[in-house]
Amino acid sequence: MPGIDERLTFHPLNIAVLTVSDTRNPDTDTSGALLAERLTAAGHLLAARAIVTDDVEPIRTQMRAWIADPSVDIILSTGGTGFTPRDVTPEAVIPLLRRMMDGFSVVFHQASMGTIGISTLQSRAFAGQAEDTFVFCLPGSTGACRDAWDLVLGLEFDSRYRPCSIAGQVPRLRGLCA
Repeated sequence: MPGIDERLTFHPLNIAVLTVSDTRNPDTDTSGALLAERLTAAGHLLAARAIVTDDVEPIRTQMRAWIADPSVDIILSTGGTGFTPRDVTPEAVIPLLRRMMDGFSVVFHQASMGTIGISTLQSRAFAGQAEDTFVFCLPGSTGACRDAWDLVLGLEFDSRYRPCSIAGQVPRLRGLCA
């Protein structure tokens, strides 16, 4: 049966949070704040946090810096995954990925169906792996970030989750986690 095995050791992940927005700043970034709060409450470490504009180059520049940083295991981005003309996160990030994690989008949309219904179709949320860093790109709404963390990522990032979790694929934890 899938779930948390309390007999196992919890291994915190180092997670960076990137907000992609033309309008948010550190005081108004509710989505980035929610992700930072959720991940630290779960016992993970906030490795870094930044806000960039909805432009391909600033997104790529920040992503590349964190992908190259061995202290960052996971990158969570919020914003820029919709269909407005300024939403370019997929176009900026997908070329950086060596592997797509197709299942994330499927599971995220299934979870979102329960909260926002068919409107989930307007999200281009996705995930993948760039070098050894896992990247999860979420919509910019606080509700979508809450759904992503509470219904998907909170479990996926917990090294005690069985039958397996993403923690076992992080290079520094290989062999420690299944």
